[in-house]
Amino acid sequence: MTEVLRQEKKYLITLEQYYHLSRQFSKLLKEDQHSSGDGYVVRSLYFDQLDDNDFEEKIEGLEVRKKIRLRNYGANSQSAKLEMKQKQGALQKKRSLTLDKGQSERLIKGDYSVLLESKSEFAGECFGLMHMQCYRPKAVVSYQRKGFVADENDIRITFDHHIVGTESNFDIFSKDLVENPVFDPFLVVMEVKFNGFLLSYIKDIINEVNVSELAVSKYCLGRAVGKNYIFL
Repeated sequence: MTEVLRQEKKYLITLEQYYHLSRQFSKLLKEDQHSSGDGYVVRSLYFDQLDDNDFEEKIEGLEVRKKIRLRNYGANSQSAKLEMKQKQGALQKKRSLTLDKGQSERLIKGDYSVLLESKSEFAGECFGLMHMQCYRPKAVVSYQRKGFVADENDIRITFDHHIVGTESNFDIFSKDLVENPVFDPFLVVMEVKFNGFLLSYIKDIINEVNVSELAVSKYCLGRAVGKNYIFL
């Protein structure tokens, strides 16, 4: 189990701004371990309670809320990470547990007992929460990601674009998963994550494009059809 507690800021930018910032950061920061070329695929299955409680708390903007997802890097992945993100005011706490493909497929089908095979306290917590509060798969969201990292303050900057999703098929390992656009393909979600404070030279680069911080929820985007809304 891994755990991080950090600040996360999101910005909505254009593709043109993305390419400009990507060139700037490539001169100063390292690409993350998965990046090459224009990035890599991230695919997430989001779970929620029967009454969509986590979704509603996000829409209402509650300061303390959570979301649970199973994430991999596309159909050829041989494992996935079960993640719980908990917003605590300005901070985001993320805990994750790596599951192999077989375990992940059992989880997708609703067999949460697979989590009891782990000795991790986090796995036990997820089992109790997902079982007792009737969590079910709700939506899959996929997108292209380009990431940069800096060792100082555990800084991570990601650019997510071409966001697609489905609420009808939850197999994140499927090569035939049919997903539909859920977001403007000419816009990019930039996320800036860090511990403590953000270094000034990174702030200066971000300020060059003159963008404001904005709440963008990929889970809510993925539920746009079923919920009959369009969300940022």
